[in-house]
Amino acid sequence: MENWQTKDQLKELLVKLVEIPSITGSESEIAMSEYIQLKLSELKFFKNYPHMLELHPTNDGRKLVTALVKNGHSKKTVILLSHFDVVDIEDYGDWKNLAFRPNELTQTFKENRDHIPEEVNKDLNSGHWLFGRGSMDMKAGLALEMSLLEEADAGRFSGNVLLLSVPDEEVNSLGMTTAVEVLLDLAEKYDLEYTAVLNTEPSFPRYPGDEARYIYTGSIGKVLPGFFCYGKETHVGEPLSGLNANYMVSEINRLMELNTDFCQMIEGEMTPPPTNLMQKDLKVDYSVQIPHTAVTLFNLLMLDQPLEVINAELLKIAGQAAKQIEDHHFNQSEKFSQWASFKPESVSVRVMTFEQLKKKAIALYGQSEIERLESYTLANFQELGDRDLSTRLVYDLASLCKHLAPMIVLFYSPPFYPAVTSKDNSKIMDVMQNVIETAKNKNIDINHQYYFAGLSDLSYAALQQDSASLYDLFYNMPLYGKRYDLPVNAMQTLNLPVLNLGPYGKDAHKWTERLDVDFSFGELRPLLSHTVEQLLK
Repeated sequence: MENWQTKDQLKELLVKLVEIPSITGSESEIAMSEYIQLKLSELKFFKNYPHMLELHPTNDGRKLVTALVKNGHSKKTVILLSHFDVVDIEDYGDWKNLAFRPNELTQTFKENRDHIPEEVNKDLNSGHWLFGRGSMDMKAGLALEMSLLEEADAGRFSGNVLLLSVPDEEVNSLGMTTAVEVLLDLAEKYDLEYTAVLNTEPSFPRYPGDEARYIYTGSIGKVLPGFFCYGKETHVGEPLSGLNANYMVSEINRLMELNTDFCQMIEGEMTPPPTNLMQKDLKVDYSVQIPHTAVTLFNLLMLDQPLEVINAELLKIAGQAAKQIEDHHFNQSEKFSQWASFKPESVSVRVMTFEQLKKKAIALYGQSEIERLESYTLANFQELGDRDLSTRLVYDLASLCKHLAPMIVLFYSPPFYPAVTSKDNSKIMDVMQNVIETAKNKNIDINHQYYFAGLSDLSYAALQQDSASLYDLFYNMPLYGKRYDLPVNAMQTLNLPVLNLGPYGKDAHKWTERLDVDFSFGELRPLLSHTVEQLLK
């Protein structure tokens, strides 16, 4: 008996998946993995071979799911990749209690049309959209993969299908980075030859109003650079005697925000410009001392730029900001001196990397003392998220070297998403063209993009950056090797081609997140079966 093959069956499955509030880091995220295992255990294959359906722990107690359906003695195996965590629901406001109740939420929106944006009302009127957190990103993709695995259970593919569903994609991708070693172990244990990783992340619009459907042969990369600013403390009554760190980061923000010099174009596809993700001063309590330490972090997307080039460009920005800070401080001091009898003094802002700062701290205090300080911070500030903990580690060293201030320190926080592409893989490109032609013959328009722009766990299926070029990143990432790691060698060994073909929806990470049920569980479903079979050939 088939449970997940028709549109109505898939919609029913999706509703059940969405009803589990698997927000990243919550207890329900663990419950979600167990629910997936429970549902898949109903398949005939796993009743006969239960050991091929497993839960694997991450190092923080969460779980990822692998489910391998083998077809005789075939080695060829397609990996179906999905994630089951979702972002929080604060943006739903008064409707938070319905965010994980897709049928009820959709009905409530219909009854409150005056409170719904006009473009969303248009979709409500069509009657084939389902709302709710995770409906688009990406539990619809997970439901489709479970449907494909059920098809494999019926023996309809010429090779093996391995479902991999992971937690933590929305934050640090710990699920996928853990899964890399798991995939290598499964390949050895069951004599598997992986042909590709097929992800079912939803189509992402390239611009506002874009309603095209896409197939992707890669996934965009990301770094999270931070600029730690250490100014010069003073009383607010003597502001010219100090240097306000909030002002320092504002100059960096002005140079970095939406800076198109960081955009890269490949085959007509361009990365979005960088934008700020976090900015704050580090004063704990209110006082009339100016904030002399502050931090700003940026989302920086990339395609195939070497990391050393990105690092050099970021240092260039810091240098430009330092010059503007110096000039502004001196110019304002000179203006103020017209009304007060003092000689304006210039400030000199030093620019360095975290690695350089650490070397200076070690030279002053010794390796063992710096290691002790890092260990203390890591042990006593565990409640901090990775971004704030990274900042704290920079702050500790900067405080030891405050005689070097004013200074701007470039560092990186997790997560790091390497860009990955299959544009040079003839097999994947042939499959992509085949899928587009097959869809066209059924009056379905699917467009090709080289890079999925929404960030995905496909980034860890291979490592196409030269490992030596990772130096500028890892040595300037305070948490690397402590609370954040990448399985670099395993990623290089795995080295799999990637493809993404998924459902269509709108407004990921918004309270109006919704899925086009008719396309996603109707027209798309047989195309995915065709794609899997092509990847197995």
